[in-house]
Amino acid sequence: MDLDELKARLAVIEPALADAPFVVVHTHERDGRTLRVGVTDRLRRLARRGRVWKSPGFLTALKNAAYGFDEARSRSLGGADGLFLLDRGFSPKNEMMRKLFDRYLDRPGSGAQVLAQALGVSLDRLLPVRLVSHHMRLLGVLHRGEDAELLVLVDYDDS
Repeated sequence: MDLDELKARLAVIEPALADAPFVVVHTHERDGRTLRVGVTDRLRRLARRGRVWKSPGFLTALKNAAYGFDEARSRSLGGADGLFLLDRGFSPKNEMMRKLFDRYLDRPGSGAQVLAQALGVSLDRLLPVRLVSHHMRLLGVLHRGEDAELLVLVDYDDS
């Protein structure tokens, strides 16, 4: 999928974002698993405020979801594009951790609980992740099912 197609898909789903916990933008098949990628209105609002919504860097990061989630390489050693776990144990805390944990997962009223309810799981079943490209990271949660995964993106980091 190219960047123009992703941009067009975002334009199509954008009106539905305000009324749903998330909207699926695209689906990838890799190694016999399906990864659905969704975005939230929260991400759209933050990205618009930061003037990165539908920018080439944003779209490239979104495109990198095609790498899928590899349990054997679930943590990034740096320099790699793809989908990687974030954990609370990293020290010192970086901006991605503050955005995903302090401002979303741990904050009442952020929408995290609503998202978990929409997925029919408890909040602690959602894995905090970052979707990495060269210029930007999209932050979200990953729900792993039997044969498929759902990545829901809630914030971005371009620092």
